[in-house]
Amino acid sequence: MDDDTKSSEAAASDSVDMADSGAVVAGLIGERDALAKERADLYDQSLRQRAEFENFRKRAQREREEFSEFAAMEAVRAVVPVLDDFERALKIESADKEYARGMELIYQRLLEALKKLGLEAIEAEGQKFDPAVHHAVEMEKTDRVEDHTILYQHQRGYNFKGKLLRPAIVKVAVEP
Repeated sequence: MDDDTKSSEAAASDSVDMADSGAVVAGLIGERDALAKERADLYDQSLRQRAEFENFRKRAQREREEFSEFAAMEAVRAVVPVLDDFERALKIESADKEYARGMELIYQRLLEALKKLGLEAIEAEGQKFDPAVHHAVEMEKTDRVEDHTILYQHQRGYNFKGKLLRPAIVKVAVEP
């Protein structure tokens, strides 16, 4: 073979190698792009799962707190009638002043303990009637006070940590 033939075969071989190299490079670029897209998708999925887990953790914590508050509210609700009994007992005159004083101290300690837990008494007498916190069981026609003013509180109402535990049972004035 002569040099021209060898040189044209070498040139043809080089052009085939160049074409193959271009195809290989194009394939590698495509593969790189596919892997980059897959990596971005996996990273995005990872971020979403972390966010979902964080939301789940916060929701679970909030639910635990709500359950704890509900349980405390129900426990306080069960003790409130005892406060009512103490208030009724303290209104009755007793011959034994020391006994009456002891009852008053027990009542005060129980009330203070419940206040620390979040119990708040609703003031009613002399206030304007509010159906959100008062329950009217009596109405009296009078012009001594302004219309819808509470004249008498039959049973004290309570809030627990800002939520109504029990409405105050009241007697309300109405215009004659």
